[in-house]
Amino acid sequence: MTPEAALQHWLEQRLDAAGVLWLRESVASVADGGTDRDLYRCVSLVSRKLGKAPLSLDAAARAVAEHARPGWDPSPWTVDQAGRIRLLLAAATDSDTFVRRLDQLCATADVDELVAFYRGLAVYPDPPRHRLRAAEGVRSNMRVVFEAVVHRNPYPAEQLPDDAWNQMVLKALFVGSSLDPIVGLDRRANATLARMLGDYAHERWSAGRPVSPELWRCVGPFASGPLLANIERVLDTGTPPERAAAVLALRSAPGPEARRLLDRHADLRDAVAARGFDWTSAPAFN
Repeated sequence: MTPEAALQHWLEQRLDAAGVLWLRESVASVADGGTDRDLYRCVSLVSRKLGKAPLSLDAAARAVAEHARPGWDPSPWTVDQAGRIRLLLAAATDSDTFVRRLDQLCATADVDELVAFYRGLAVYPDPPRHRLRAAEGVRSNMRVVFEAVVHRNPYPAEQLPDDAWNQMVLKALFVGSSLDPIVGLDRRANATLARMLGDYAHERWSAGRPVSPELWRCVGPFASGPLLANIERVLDTGTPPERAAAVLALRSAPGPEARRLLDRHADLRDAVAARGFDWTSAPAFN
């Protein structure tokens, strides 16, 4: 099943007869020669015609999404967001036209519409053409727009170069956004990012501010020398969630020094293991 077909199926499961009819007619009107005006008019009517209920995907539907587009998780979407992306995909023609239409829609969108358009990055045709659009979303001062790009969206991990990826992860920590929903976080970890995060942790400590336990997830695979000393500091002086995160980071750290450091904190290491904590649950460790 394609993403277009999946969106259509999920929407028709949740809409009443009038909503289904409007969606089908609108998809037909924007496809096969539909004009810009046709698309913009239909997109502007989505909330009124379809509502804003949660899309509410169950495990089977999430599996369909993953099969249709690896890494795609539209479970947080709402019906109106799914409807807008369905219409955009129905209107897809050549890449230039698609990009121009998307730019125009984003230029006039309200916040809810922007969230939809950025969440749709996962399924737009010709993915490399949307790197500038993704960068625009990452620069947004609106956290919900930023998270529409970075959370449960495979696009950044697949398309952003290392420097842009690293800045995105750092910004997520800066604005208090969780790292766990970032698709490809572990795969895209790199030594430069680890050093950036180590420097960021020191800035926070110097200012007397807390450091997110999640930060150490991207440091662990490169933890040696000063970075390993940072994790040791967390083990010695951190809060329970921070210390649990340090243990998780050391599990992925290279070299015997990390193993010895874990052995020095064997009680904590064993407690984290016994309670089954991972990067999703570590912040709740106490």
